[in-house]
Amino acid sequence: MKTSEIKFKVTVDDNHLPVDIKWEAADAGESSHAKSAMIALWDAKENNTLRIDLWTKDMSVDEMKKFYHQNVMTLTDTYVRATNDDDTAKKVKELFAQIGKELGVLK
Repeated sequence: MKTSEIKFKVTVDDNHLPVDIKWEAADAGESSHAKSAMIALWDAKENNTLRIDLWTKDMSVDEMKKFYHQNVMTLTDTYVRATNDDDTAKKVKELFAQIGKELGVLK
């Protein structure tokens, strides 16, 4: 059995707004900077999702739109791998293909 650790370091300004997000993991090599992070954890005791959503002040609205769209699409891939529910995944992907066009992140 192996244990891995992922570390996040968030630098905030005087108003507690993130200005830098740095993460590192031993398996990933060097540490890296990010403009945004969305972390979701399942709390089995409360039967509820715990979330941490962070983005830096210099992340543009266009970058956030793309980040949001890509997150939903990849969450849908994860959902299919976990549930084999291709029908629901197809509906979500079709909806978000249209939303992606409306957001301007897809052609």
